Amino acid sequence: MKIAEFSNPVMSSWFAEQGYRFDASPYVAGSLKTKKLLEQLPKTEPLAAVTTGPNGGLFYGPMFRRVYLTDPEHSVPWLGSRDMMAADLTNLPRLRKSDAESPSLKAQQLNPGMTLISRSGFYAGRRSYVRPDMGKCWASEHILKVQPNSEKIKSGYLYAFLLSRFGESLVRGSVYGSAVKHIEPQHIAGLPVPRLGADLEGRIHDLVEECAQLRADHQADLVAATKDFFDSNGLPDLNKVHWHQQERDLGFEVASVGPTSLRALTFAPRARKLAEKLGSVHGRSLGQICSGGHLGSGVRFKRVDSDPERGVQLIGQRQGFWLKPEGRWISAEQAPTGIFARDESIMIAAQGTLGENEVFCRPLFVTGSWLKYAYTQHFLRVVSGDPEIPGAYLFAFFRSEAAFRLLRSLSVGGKQQDIHEFLRAEIPIPLAPPADRNRIAATVRNAYKKRDRADVLEDEALALLTTAIEEAVG
Repeated sequence: MKIAEFSNPVMSSWFAEQGYRFDASPYVAGSLKTKKLLEQLPKTEPLAAVTTGPNGGLFYGPMFRRVYLTDPEHSVPWLGSRDMMAADLTNLPRLRKSDAESPSLKAQQLNPGMTLISRSGFYAGRRSYVRPDMGKCWASEHILKVQPNSEKIKSGYLYAFLLSRFGESLVRGSVYGSAVKHIEPQHIAGLPVPRLGADLEGRIHDLVEECAQLRADHQADLVAATKDFFDSNGLPDLNKVHWHQQERDLGFEVASVGPTSLRALTFAPRARKLAEKLGSVHGRSLGQICSGGHLGSGVRFKRVDSDPERGVQLIGQRQGFWLKPEGRWISAEQAPTGIFARDESIMIAAQGTLGENEVFCRPLFVTGSWLKYAYTQHFLRVVSGDPEIPGAYLFAFFRSEAAFRLLRSLSVGGKQQDIHEFLRAEIPIPLAPPADRNRIAATVRNAYKKRDRADVLEDEALALLTTAIEEAVG
């Protein structure tokens, strides 16, 4: 067997340009090639020259002992490197407010218009934009913040460049480390930022800003729909479950149990009180609603890899909750038809562990542009069989804290949990009057139209930037 030889030379002068790095990443990841390409542009500026703030506008926070709380009055949302990719920020962990507002951490509060770069671990190098609704969030030390200087560059344009394939190559080429990846501010301070003229940069910025506002509106609409769900069903107290403020489930007795489940979690008083409240108003069981629809896991199948031109993107539990998924491309022709979802399907992450910040029992809603994706068998499919009870209405319930805690109480398994096949069908679903149901469903649908529109605008911004650079370098 002949071992392939790689003959592409690396010039000694390149080492100085790459900070005397001797690992292969900057040379084979396209980073150096992108830098050479951008040098052909009429004007570029180092990233550090168009940013402002601590450490020149490229900074992250200190390591410290974190104290998490659940009471919103005494805590602030805490964004980690994985959370910065999430579409729904409702369930972020919360940091003690007195710590967050201390002098050493005050600078960790996010400002709308910042670009965030995950700087360590498996997610190192991913980028995200701080939306208007994220100004009350604090970021962990694993997130590198890029604060643009508004007098020198538009924030949306800078983000669009860093998100583009050019920025992707440059940022990824700055990652170092073997087992644990890292990015430091000095590694990206010199990245060349193309200057394409005030008019074009302003157009790109406006598209990104409109995209960010739509995503913030999407979030607000979903929160409003869930509140409307409980208010319309006469259960306003379930808008604030305060799970951890309630007495813990210790030392309780159960009068009788059957063969369905012997697990104490199933009979925990806090979860039973939730079920009783949900069942105290007019409604039907989830199994009855899904009769004629679907309530079950997806099909198991062998993944056959494919290229994007002929394949379909497969969405798993981790990527399904991101703004834009990064799933594996597989051949749809060599997979069963059950990999796709019907419109207004609810996909509940149905395998995982009981950690507070894990996605197990969290739902996502499939409609619009997300119908083109395939989904793994690890999602529990919830599809209404009654046109009078639309999936959008059900989603307003399943994204709530009450539904999350109730689903968690129905878990079975050892290390990897699942949701009990029989008990999940018995979940009581409150049914508001038809007019209220339609209004709640319309709010959810409108929220997802805004999300799809935001994705289109972001793609337009990237296309404008990419075309301008490619035309400028010939």
